Amino acid sequence: MTSSVSKGCFVFKSASKKRKRHIGVGGYLVDDSDDNGSDRFRICQKLWETVQMNTEVIQDQLNKKILDSLAEFIKKHGLGCSSDVWRQRASEIPTAALMLGVNVPDHAMTFRSLCNLLQDSVTPFVVSVHAKECAAVKLLIQKVLEQLMGSGVSVDEEKEDDTALLQKTPCTISALCQWYKTVTKKCTQVSPERKENLTNNDLPQSLPVVVIFKYFEAFNSQVLQDFILICSRYTQELPFVFIFGIATSPSAIQHRLPHSVSSLLCIEVFHSLSCTQHLASVFDKLILNSQFPLKLSSRVIQVLVGIFLYHDFSVQNFVKGLQFSMLEHFNSQPLSVLCCQKQEALLSAKTLSKQNVERIRHLPSFMRYVETQEPQEQVRLLTNDEHVKEVCQKLLKNLHKYHKNYYPVLQCLHSLTSSLPKFPLGKHIRELHVSCIEKNLWETEEYDSALQLLRILAKDELVAALRKCAEILKSANTKRMQNALQQLEDFIGRLETLEEDSSGNGVVSAKMEYQRTDLFQLQKTLLEKESRRTKRMNSFEVLRSQVIDFIDSLVREYLTPAEFQPLNEVCYYSSSGVLRQRLNVTPRTSIQAALSHPFYYLKNASLKTDAGTISSAAPDLCIVYKLHLECGRLINLYDWLEAYVTVMSAAEDQDTDSEECGQYDSLKHARFIQAVSEMEFLGFVKSTKQKTDHVARLTWGGC
Repeated sequence: MTSSVSKGCFVFKSASKKRKRHIGVGGYLVDDSDDNGSDRFRICQKLWETVQMNTEVIQDQLNKKILDSLAEFIKKHGLGCSSDVWRQRASEIPTAALMLGVNVPDHAMTFRSLCNLLQDSVTPFVVSVHAKECAAVKLLIQKVLEQLMGSGVSVDEEKEDDTALLQKTPCTISALCQWYKTVTKKCTQVSPERKENLTNNDLPQSLPVVVIFKYFEAFNSQVLQDFILICSRYTQELPFVFIFGIATSPSAIQHRLPHSVSSLLCIEVFHSLSCTQHLASVFDKLILNSQFPLKLSSRVIQVLVGIFLYHDFSVQNFVKGLQFSMLEHFNSQPLSVLCCQKQEALLSAKTLSKQNVERIRHLPSFMRYVETQEPQEQVRLLTNDEHVKEVCQKLLKNLHKYHKNYYPVLQCLHSLTSSLPKFPLGKHIRELHVSCIEKNLWETEEYDSALQLLRILAKDELVAALRKCAEILKSANTKRMQNALQQLEDFIGRLETLEEDSSGNGVVSAKMEYQRTDLFQLQKTLLEKESRRTKRMNSFEVLRSQVIDFIDSLVREYLTPAEFQPLNEVCYYSSSGVLRQRLNVTPRTSIQAALSHPFYYLKNASLKTDAGTISSAAPDLCIVYKLHLECGRLINLYDWLEAYVTVMSAAEDQDTDSEECGQYDSLKHARFIQAVSEMEFLGFVKSTKQKTDHVARLTWGGC
């Protein structure tokens, strides 16, 4: 057996029939003897790579604007260092304060993209420093010189000379100046004949030296002050440009730098998109996508979004949760291979084997489907495997069509209701999506409230909202969505040709436009509409009512809960409990479970014990932990040692009443001291000044 319980993957060869297994994504063991295990592994691995690639593309697209702005800022200030304006402000260093937000795990990708962009389009002299590597000014300067002088960023012919220069040159800014002049001399050389024909603006300009401070708040204040003061003395020779990666607010610069130092910086603030906007983009393009085979249940989405909102606001960790859901789904659901099969090859002999057919018959959604059929059809579905394959092909096609119709209608409904007061159906589309897949949306009070607000929209607002819906439906390629688009465009045309009726519609429009958040006025308007219900409606009100009824019919037809669809278990992952246990872990609970019940992790039969007993075969740490649970606030080390020796004596089959039972040798003493040290490291006990031969207990009760 293995002696380590750390994270890893261990393979044990049994004496029985050999089974081919290999390590899959995330360290899972893939059993090739399974009828479709290799297919599930291949599909999961491909989807894993797709999610990772799409996430990077989405983040690059979202960061493109701010990264381009930073590049323009550096070009404007760094490349213009030879101008007269720069000479007048030579003591100031251009500084970009990049506000990235508190989602620190996402910053690494942003900094990586920024470095690549600057090196490709602005300057090859880009340095990225981290606080943990720069505890002193000397270390910070050394890090800057290593990344610049040791990387051979000048012409290729001088690469060996640059490396030798770094080894012989002391780590000072003056040495960096000499190196900078050497490597840029050839780049800025212009022949005398060409120089006569060039204007001042056409002359080659010095390339800026960009220093990126990752996680600005983590740097030591004194280190930053000294480094800025030193660099400000060399601005005539080195065109420095600083970029501060800030997670909190711009005031962090004033808090960490005194005025005498911050006055040496020419600071411009750049704001990145919020993490919630990043999440919305990832959610829309990955999860709300009919082409992505894995679907998440409402509870799983709530777990992932809850961890995002209440823990770290990290989109990267949200994507990791999505990848884990995908990994867990393909590992635990043998029928998950069906969700990625082409419609023409759904019934290959390997995909729908006899074992898979039986699994399909046991799916709750398929059992409900069978109950709705005629008695003769029920018998065929329960006895004829070939007939089940034919029916499954039809059901999988219907499930695919359901998703292709679901998402466009969902987006249309969100575009209509997202501008309503107080967002009755949620501000974000993910909230509306969760409501739709867990229950009948049209049976909720929020939906009725949204329809009432839509029924009092003005003509211009209604037409603008319907145009957005038409743009969404144009991207759908199903016949039903195209028919819905034609009807919607017909309504838009009729609304545009309709003459404005001044019999009160303008009053309602003004109220909705200028008092959109006045709840009292909104209630009054609704009551007035209710009182005029018996009154004859004008042509616009009739047409508006028809439009809302049409939208309501689309919702009732296409936004049915996913659990009502047969075979939804094939592509929907719903184990929210497992996901919460894996992602939202509680370390103390896991540690206490491991120390109290080591059999749960080690799977050793000798470790099984009854409640309240201590196994002498358990690891020393487990024995010491269980003994400390019987003590009070202060634990006498000698008594603790005596109890430990008594338990260990039982393992040696010694008589507990004999004199030798209480004696211990140096080996047992050393093992006990090591176990107590591990207890202190884990935070269960600590030394106390009250009594030198005692330790204080720090934890009470279970989790």
